[in-house]
Amino acid sequence: MAFQFEPSVVVDTLPMLMRGVWYTIYLTVGGLFFGFLLGVTVGLMKIARPWLARKVAGTYVELIRGTPMLVQAMFLYYGVPMAVGIRIPPLMAGIIVIAVNSGAYIAEIVRGAIQSINVGQTEAGRSIGLTRAQTMRYIIWPQAFKRMIPPLGNQFIISLKDTSLLMVIGVGELLRTGQEIVAVNFRAFEVYMAVAMVYLVMTMSIAKALKMLENRLINRTKRA
Repeated sequence: MAFQFEPSVVVDTLPMLMRGVWYTIYLTVGGLFFGFLLGVTVGLMKIARPWLARKVAGTYVELIRGTPMLVQAMFLYYGVPMAVGIRIPPLMAGIIVIAVNSGAYIAEIVRGAIQSINVGQTEAGRSIGLTRAQTMRYIIWPQAFKRMIPPLGNQFIISLKDTSLLMVIGVGELLRTGQEIVAVNFRAFEVYMAVAMVYLVMTMSIAKALKMLENRLINRTKRA
């Protein structure tokens, strides 16, 4: 039988995907919130004076960046409960995986942005009596944060798309919702087209918002 494309299926599917959209947004925002805190901490550890802090931070980054997020998710959800006897709810496991995974990449973004600031800025801060922490807070960090925005935006988009991998641990995100719809109506082409359209709208919206934020900061810097 020849395949016949049904546009009405795409239209009918879009409202049904909204539950998955909210799960996807929740996972992304929650995971990246904790991932940013973790990434900033680890990024600062990588440039800290104590060698142990640098070693621990470096090991974490290499371990996470060197293994697929899908493996990390399955290890956390299936492996850890078997070892310690504590079962982690799928949604919580998903947020933890996104946080831990994105934290490793954000740590490198933070480290690179801070180290890109001319060392003379630090010397100037110390010469006027600021402590190392005050120099970082008032001089280095504001400049470095502006440079972090484009790569952080890319990481936001990557993490949003990576939530689709969490369907393997039973999280009802966008792709999992689409899969459940296909199991009922058997219209895989139209349903997955609708899923792709929703992902595209979300990623393009994020990219546009981040571009506006970046331009706003650039204009503010020029006025200053």
